[in-house]
Amino acid sequence: MTAAAANGASPVAIANQDGASPFLFACEHASNRLPPEFGTLGLAPGELERHIAWDPGALAVAAGLSRRLDAALVASTISRLVVDCNRPLDAPDLISQLSETTVIPGNNGLSADQRRRRINLAWRPFHDALGRVIEMRLREGRTTCLVTIHSFTPVWKGKARPWHVGIIHDDDERISASLLAGLRAGGDIVVGDNEPYAPSDRVYFTLEHQARPRGLPCAMIEIRNDLIAGAAGQQEWSEKLSRLLAQAGAETLTPPRQAGQVRHA
Repeated sequence: MTAAAANGASPVAIANQDGASPFLFACEHASNRLPPEFGTLGLAPGELERHIAWDPGALAVAAGLSRRLDAALVASTISRLVVDCNRPLDAPDLISQLSETTVIPGNNGLSADQRRRRINLAWRPFHDALGRVIEMRLREGRTTCLVTIHSFTPVWKGKARPWHVGIIHDDDERISASLLAGLRAGGDIVVGDNEPYAPSDRVYFTLEHQARPRGLPCAMIEIRNDLIAGAAGQQEWSEKLSRLLAQAGAETLTPPRQAGQVRHA
């Protein structure tokens, strides 16, 4: 999947849907695209290149993983400034009025109807598409592990972050334990275990919503965005992570539940 594909007219893009890998990748913050009706949400155009609008480099890494592992990839094509696909519908930052330290003028004072429109424009199509891909795989009896790909800023509100990469997980460590061990093995990578975020920060929603009710192994990968700002870094990290994920899959993946065995909260 290219950046152009993730900036197309559809609110969600799916690549390699029938890929043979047990891994399924999701990229909720793949694009900084604002549909024309939103203008720039009152921001200077340059602001849309920042992390407040998307996860720079995340889509390129996810697409590289999809190609290398022959895995499916589902990506949102609309900026999280419109609505954040990685937040529950009742989250206070589902539609952020303040992102990091930046006020988003176009997100202030929205009516209930305006909020519903945004949810129906981007949030529901993304989760519906991801759910369909998962259910298709389960009906076919295919082992499925959901991994979401993100990037984070080197500095947050003036505080430097030392980690090169973080693996975010809850008590299901079937994938995360192997990834953490593999990333730490060389001794040259500063690895965060539930850093710089943890599920308690409300960043784990897609996995809580899509993977955990189905009993699927899952994990979230966060890469510091200055390391994947260009093609060389994106290739390096997609190669590194593809090797580690292949190892994790060989070591830890278990058969999936059958379709329909979904617990609803």
